[in-house]
Amino acid sequence: MSQNRIRSRIVCIVLGIAMQVILDGPTPSTAADKTTDIDPTSDRPNLIFVLADDLGYGDLGCYGRKDIQTPRLDQMAADGVRFTAHYANGAECSPTRAAFLTGRYQQWIGGLECAIGTGNVGRYDDAIRLRETHDLGLPVSVPTLPAQLKSAGYETAIFGKWHLGYEPKFAPHLHGFDHTYYCIGGEMDYFHYTDNVAGYNLFRDGKPIRDEGYFTDLITDEAVKFINGKHERPYFLYLPYTCPHSPFQGPDDRQTHPLPLDSPLWKQGSAPPDIYRAMIQRMDQQIGRVLDSVDANTLVIFASDNGGTKSARNDPYRGIKGSTFEGGIRVPAIAYWPGKIAAGTVCDVPTLTFDWTRTLADLANASFPGPHRLEGVNVLDILNGEHPDRVLYWRKPRGESIWKGVRDGDWKYVVDRRGEREKVYLFNLAVDESESHNLIEQHPDTAKRLRAMYDSWESTTRRDRRGRPQWTSPSD
Repeated sequence: MSQNRIRSRIVCIVLGIAMQVILDGPTPSTAADKTTDIDPTSDRPNLIFVLADDLGYGDLGCYGRKDIQTPRLDQMAADGVRFTAHYANGAECSPTRAAFLTGRYQQWIGGLECAIGTGNVGRYDDAIRLRETHDLGLPVSVPTLPAQLKSAGYETAIFGKWHLGYEPKFAPHLHGFDHTYYCIGGEMDYFHYTDNVAGYNLFRDGKPIRDEGYFTDLITDEAVKFINGKHERPYFLYLPYTCPHSPFQGPDDRQTHPLPLDSPLWKQGSAPPDIYRAMIQRMDQQIGRVLDSVDANTLVIFASDNGGTKSARNDPYRGIKGSTFEGGIRVPAIAYWPGKIAAGTVCDVPTLTFDWTRTLADLANASFPGPHRLEGVNVLDILNGEHPDRVLYWRKPRGESIWKGVRDGDWKYVVDRRGEREKVYLFNLAVDESESHNLIEQHPDTAKRLRAMYDSWESTTRRDRRGRPQWTSPSD
């Protein structure tokens, strides 16, 4: 085991134990290596997964940002566990959401390796082919977390951003969500719910609806109402905010008419700093309302769908959203479950978005069909001292470009391919988390090994995908 892996295990275990000792007195010897206290025979918990949109690794106070006030998320981290090596499954929006809902690499599905373009646009070859046959989205034939949780006796809800298909056949209520209220696409005016190609985006159960208010507030209203409602069974709430994705509009920025289609506020990398700050601070306040509403038997998870844009702060990492450098895929993540997860825990063991899928399914005693093998690991097992020996992969195509990435232990291999031109990088993250020193020439054998591992993974996961050449739509 490498020194970095040993350090990761120590950080996850020791910090949590130390805080638990302070809070509860001496820790029993039987639990001396754990930072969770989960009784598998107790009542199944309520499950809440909160997802920010384009939030940078360093955009929260508890991750070092000083000019944005996020007291509720900071307190959530202090009262639970803060992850310092949490990765999004995708470098963009739709891919990560697909991986979370299916519990598998999005490459298996086809068409969702890149964010669906505004107005239902395919942005790379497979997605373009799927769009032509009205098949660009997450098929209901693919098992999903809400569907399996519902089968296991959970009440399910999504309030927030969907972005997994514009066609009616991809609507979230068809994927096992009992309650829905959502932005169907990737971005919309926070007050008028239109996008920058003049499409209307506010939906419930597959149908457009009217409403009034700031979208960050509206989905929180829906969430709090749902949480406070009468529940005869445990619930799963998926709360994906559109914040701080463009258009850049704070809670006090409502105008009489929708944003012009050519407004600079739609440009992702050019947020006015004051507006960007106001958006995140408002989201923090609204998440506080959610935290104030839950009972003790509720696990609340917070993460981001990918790294931040140029408008964000991804420090200390290189790169932005869309790339497989750390800044494009390493994201803030926090989990809170009072009495179950030790307060003050910090975990630097690498984790992925779809690890939460496995975690939630295990807690709910929910099972997926045999052929649909979950590829994540249970995060609670990591907090209890386990360290999965696995390799992490990323692939993000758009147009003629492809970003690739693979991490094995401390070694990370990155490919930036643009047409016929290809740049390759090799980093040792144990000593160079900022990816400043390309070691491709010094360690050619390591690069070759990682490239071979990546190529094998890519050919396996994409072999039977939808949208591949000669693929035939079921509707044909």
